This record gives sequence, C-alpha cells and structure tokens, in this order.
Amino acid sequence: MSVVLITGAASGIGAATAREAVRRGHLVALADIDLAGATRIAGQLGPAARAFDLDIRDEDAWEAAFDAVADQLGPVDVLVNNAGIIHTGYARQLSPAEHRHMVEVNLLGPIYGMLAALSRMRAQGHGHIVTVCSMSSFLPLPGYTTYGATKHGLRAFHHSVAIEERDGPVTFSIVHPPGTRTPMLEQEMADPSAVITFAEKPLTPEKVASVIVDAIAKKPVEVVHPAIGGRVQRVAGVFPRLMRFVIPKVAAMAKRRSTGLVPAPAAVPEQGETNR
Repeated sequence: MSVVLITGAASGIGAATAREAVRRGHLVALADIDLAGATRIAGQLGPAARAFDLDIRDEDAWEAAFDAVADQLGPVDVLVNNAGIIHTGYARQLSPAEHRHMVEVNLLGPIYGMLAALSRMRAQGHGHIVTVCSMSSFLPLPGYTTYGATKHGLRAFHHSVAIEERDGPVTFSIVHPPGTRTPMLEQEMADPSAVITFAEKPLTPEKVASVIVDAIAKKPVEVVHPAIGGRVQRVAGVFPRLMRFVIPKVAAMAKRRSTGLVPAPAAVPEQGETNR
C-alpha cells in the first residue's frame, strides 16, 4: 500500500485514477484547484481517499499540499502528475495569455511538483513519480501548437531528471495516453481547428487509469497506449517531411468523420486532465 498524490483528480483521468488506486489498496490524495469536485470524488471513495486544494502553478501550494497529505495520510510515496489544460485554436488565434496559461499549467506546474516531490522522496529514501504526458509530445499537430509544445517540454524535463537521478532512490515513469473521453476532449471535438481529434477512437478514462496505476506497480520507463498506434506516431514524429505529408491527410480524413461541429468554449477549467 502506497500513499499516492494525484493532481487534476476532480474529474476525468485523475478521478478515474483515484478510483482505481483505491480499488487496488492505495491511500489516495486527490489534489485539484477544484476542491469541491475533488471532495465529492473523495467522499465516494471512503476513508482511503482525501481531497486537497492545489493550484499546481503555485510553488508554495505544492509544499503545503505535501505537508497536508503527510499529516492526514502519511508521506507521499507516489506522485501522479496529471493535471493540465488546453485552449483550442490555431496559434495565431490564441491570445498571449492563453499561450502563457498552458505553459504555466502544463509545463511549469508539473516541474514544480516534481521538484517538490524529489526533495522529499530523496530524504525519505524512496519514491516514484508518474508523469501523465501526451502522444502530442511526439507528434506536432495543427490546433495543438502550444499544448503540444508543453508536452514536448514535459517529456524532455521528465527524462532529463530521471537520468540525473538514476543512482538515487526515486524512480520515474511517463505515460502517454491518446485521446480520452473527458471534458477536454469534448472541447476539442467542438473546435474545427482541432478536427484531427476525430482521427482516432478515444479511450475511456478508466482504461487510461488502469495503465497509470499499473505503472505505479511495474515502474516502466515510458508507456505509450495503445502500444502499436503509439509506436507509429513516435516514428512519424522523428521525420519532419513525413509529418508535413501525413498529418494534413490524416486531418482531412478526420474532418470527413466529424459531424455537428459547434463553436468551442473559451477554455476547459483547470481541473481538466491531460487527454492526449
């Protein structure tokens, strides 16, 4: 049994991961800027789960969250860095504030969390950090410019820290889910600029959660899911000319599959978890 801190746990992948982790016998801290939502989920899960307020953009809030979890459940053994946000639209359509928001939440927030976890886990002599990233960390996509850039950066940071800490007591796993049926995906599907969302069949949050909780036990270095499709995208992302040839064709196919597009909302609330 481990004490698992999950960010973005008020809904979607984060909430499903909390449910699966409790089912497998872990104590779970559901952290989210949406404290009411996290509290509701924790209440459904019983005494093995507690809700905690956390704005991942705030370095001090991370320290306070780790302290609060330690007081109520015990020192954190596993951090699942899951929270993220997306503003859909082509790069030229988004405001500087929207670009900055994604960088702060999707990249700087997880960086702050990893650093806070790392110092505590090194001191206690053990720990595991699971980064929930995205298939867009391998393959740049139209309509996902800054979102994809944050995921490229997050993957690079995660692996760089893992290499630096290779001789230490902390282990690292990174998971790249495809499109997942969450509030974020609903926003993407409503925005014509993100029509490439329709190129693949989305997974359920419960399926992704199972992969994440498996990673807590098995400690893989990196997981792409589904495995075969993920490997194809990884290879395509290595060759820029291939990307520029293939992606427009995939987008055209996705557009044909899409129906009933409506204008997108301005943004998904910050508790929306990474879904690509």
